[in-house]
Amino acid sequence: MLDAAVQCFWSRGYEATSIRELIEKTGLTGASLYNAFGDKSAFYQRALDHYVEGSISARIRRCEAMGPRESIEAFFAEIVKRSLDDTERKGCMLVNAALDVAPHDPAFQKVVAGVLSSIEAFFLRRISQGQADGTVTLSHRAEDLARHLLGVLMGVRVLARVRPDRALLEGAVKPALALLAADQ
Repeated sequence: MLDAAVQCFWSRGYEATSIRELIEKTGLTGASLYNAFGDKSAFYQRALDHYVEGSISARIRRCEAMGPRESIEAFFAEIVKRSLDDTERKGCMLVNAALDVAPHDPAFQKVVAGVLSSIEAFFLRRISQGQADGTVTLSHRAEDLARHLLGVLMGVRVLARVRPDRALLEGAVKPALALLAADQ
């Protein structure tokens, strides 16, 4: 049911997704949807949480098991692959929420900001570990590098919606990864 809701909201966006469409796609009745989730906004939040857990949080967990630089490289390689494989150009549901819903809804702004902070924290952990073991440059503060990677990530995901070109996406990522290289 949540997978169907994710697909519905993700492909059409929050505003364009009707309650009727959610009922058709999830198999819920109107009453059971309202009883289980309260309203469309609460259902969207649950769907977004489900997306984040299955996509972003899962990616972070997979990458945490690798070395510091390798984990960041693998994270971005997966992002580029997902972006290029997205034939419907749905993009990232989190980025979509950041652009479509968060500016108008303080609760969603807080949710999106929290997930972005967790991604930044992942980058910061990996960069700090890399700086400690000598695999990541000390030329920049770990916090600044983590913020830069977050910005590159957001840019790649937005670019992929309108111009899903391998050279473009990899060209945005490569300099950011090169910036991490340990000082020689």
